Amino acid sequence: MTAPDSPLEGGTMRLSDADPRLPIPAGLWERDEARRALWNRDIGALLKFVRQHTGASQTLLGSVIGLAQSDVSDIERGLRHVQSLDVLTRIADGLRIPFSLLGISDSPAPTTTLNAPELTESETRLTLAVQAQEDDVRRRELMASALGVGAALVTAPPAVSATPQNPAAALEHALLNPPSAQPVPHQQLAAALTTARDDFTAARYSALGRKLPTLLAAAEATRDETTGRARERAQALVARTYVLGTELAVKQHADCAWATSVLALRAARASGDPVPVAEAARVMAITMRRTGRSPSAVNFLTNTATSLGAERGTPAPEALAARTCLLLTAAYTAASTNQRGTALDLLQEATETSGRIPANTEPLGLFTIQASPAECAMYAISTHNALHTPDEGVQHISAVIPAQLPTAERRARYFTDAARTWHQIGDPRRAYTALRAVEREAPEEVHRPAIQALTANLLYSPQSLPGLKEFALRTGAVTS
Repeated sequence: MTAPDSPLEGGTMRLSDADPRLPIPAGLWERDEARRALWNRDIGALLKFVRQHTGASQTLLGSVIGLAQSDVSDIERGLRHVQSLDVLTRIADGLRIPFSLLGISDSPAPTTTLNAPELTESETRLTLAVQAQEDDVRRRELMASALGVGAALVTAPPAVSATPQNPAAALEHALLNPPSAQPVPHQQLAAALTTARDDFTAARYSALGRKLPTLLAAAEATRDETTGRARERAQALVARTYVLGTELAVKQHADCAWATSVLALRAARASGDPVPVAEAARVMAITMRRTGRSPSAVNFLTNTATSLGAERGTPAPEALAARTCLLLTAAYTAASTNQRGTALDLLQEATETSGRIPANTEPLGLFTIQASPAECAMYAISTHNALHTPDEGVQHISAVIPAQLPTAERRARYFTDAARTWHQIGDPRRAYTALRAVEREAPEEVHRPAIQALTANLLYSPQSLPGLKEFALRTGAVTS
């Protein structure tokens, strides 16, 4: 019979009135099973392990770490993945797990996690500057509220306008001069984010650039006014707004891409939702690639893809789609530093993962790209372009039917990659034809620096291309 002061009564853990935490057996976190769960940040396995060795019920364990019994059940069954720093901290505190074993510090910073990319000194300064500006605005708003001053009196200076020449200008300004905003209902915020995403997929970059500053301010204000599950849902919307901002900044080669990608990843991890985490990881890796850190970006992408748990078994279609998109980005990133074997292996794995998505499933992917066979073929084209093996990419050009691509932005991407292939092969006529198709599908796309550079290169072709000079002038590739 269990002694009265035993932590077990009737097979269920009883908490002491003096110490409301679970009695943790000595050396529990040193056991191999615990170490594996902690290293992999497999919170479901960790919670099962704790209950096995303490006799605690899901209800009791949830009360110790600040979660409902249903949440504990979902985490243990793999239906919910814990990425939120707040939840991880509560788990570590409630179970007396050394914070370092979960990859967080005693005073956890929002972006500190296992496998997070290391920041350079300049990137750290930029991120801290953005955060300092955000904190300063919030302090001014709080002071104004306490004094009864209207929010309109503490707004930032007038925003810089987005233009066709620089759609990211307003975003860059807003990062260091955040506008004020009031919280809005979740459904209204989600609808506004969908409209902004539609601007991106339709290649309406100037319209997106005008909307992003206000949308970001509203998303952060909404998040800051919520708690618990509502806050995690709001974090996902904040993350996706910063993902859109990063996509826009990357297209324009804007310096703010690193800052927006860091903020996207931080909010995504705080949401606890693996799909926004994958979306943010993808744009973070793109910025890493563009700053010369492709090997680290490939590792980051593949680690994130592995964390989705979609390699085997019968995972959710969303997990398969997210894994596909991450692997496609990793393939192109590996190709950018001529890692041919790695790039082609990742491309093959992405294609195979895409093929595991059930045929009757609605189109799935990340926020801005799909995990379709056509998407895999498009990445095959761009991967071979990066490997300087365009002859191997030609077969994939004919495998894609442009009219069946879902958005103007994706069709423009396809024709851009086709133009690069024909240019590398030495067929300027087909390259120019593809560029005109880009302009037809998405007029703002041809003003991007990458397209302007390709257009300028075609001007030096020995083959005369009627209309090319006018096209170059019209798109800003040349000025006279």
